[in-house]
Amino acid sequence: MQVTAHPPRGWPCLVLNADYQPLSYYPLSVWPWQDAIKAVFLDRVNIVSEYDHQIHSPSMTMNLPSVISLKDFIPQNRPPAFTRFNVFLRDSFACVYCGSPHDLTFDHVAPRSRGGRTTWQNIVTACAPCNLKKGGRSMREAKMFPRRVPHQPSMHELQGQGRKFPPNFLHESWMDYLYWDVELEP
Repeated sequence: MQVTAHPPRGWPCLVLNADYQPLSYYPLSVWPWQDAIKAVFLDRVNIVSEYDHQIHSPSMTMNLPSVISLKDFIPQNRPPAFTRFNVFLRDSFACVYCGSPHDLTFDHVAPRSRGGRTTWQNIVTACAPCNLKKGGRSMREAKMFPRRVPHQPSMHELQGQGRKFPPNFLHESWMDYLYWDVELEP
């Protein structure tokens, strides 16, 4: 990962909750600079840090925000949505059978053909070859057992998982609010 003093392309703005924690680590909660400026003028956010780059209107000049915080706290203790992305994140973007990070799909631990439901407790991340190998058989019949027990994660758990996947770049003004072990590049 690269930490740079130069603003990333497009001037993205890191969005923090009212408690100065990122709304999301993966994907990292960033807004385009246009949305950040709009939120500033609607008085929904506080500017925490700015880029050196300015924008101009006929009546004013303003530095682009690099970090903003919401004025109203958004609770993060709600159950996460059941989505493909969140299942992959829970399972660290790797097949629970062989560990491969490639060609990922869903697998029903108890096959749908046998009454298995599409729930957190019955869905795991599987690579396409393992999913095909298991097919419509039970784990015992296929002799394939997940390395992790499928479960409904908490938002806190998904945030922790997201910290394992830092983005390709971070602006130095964001580093006081993010928790990855990184080195600043010259």
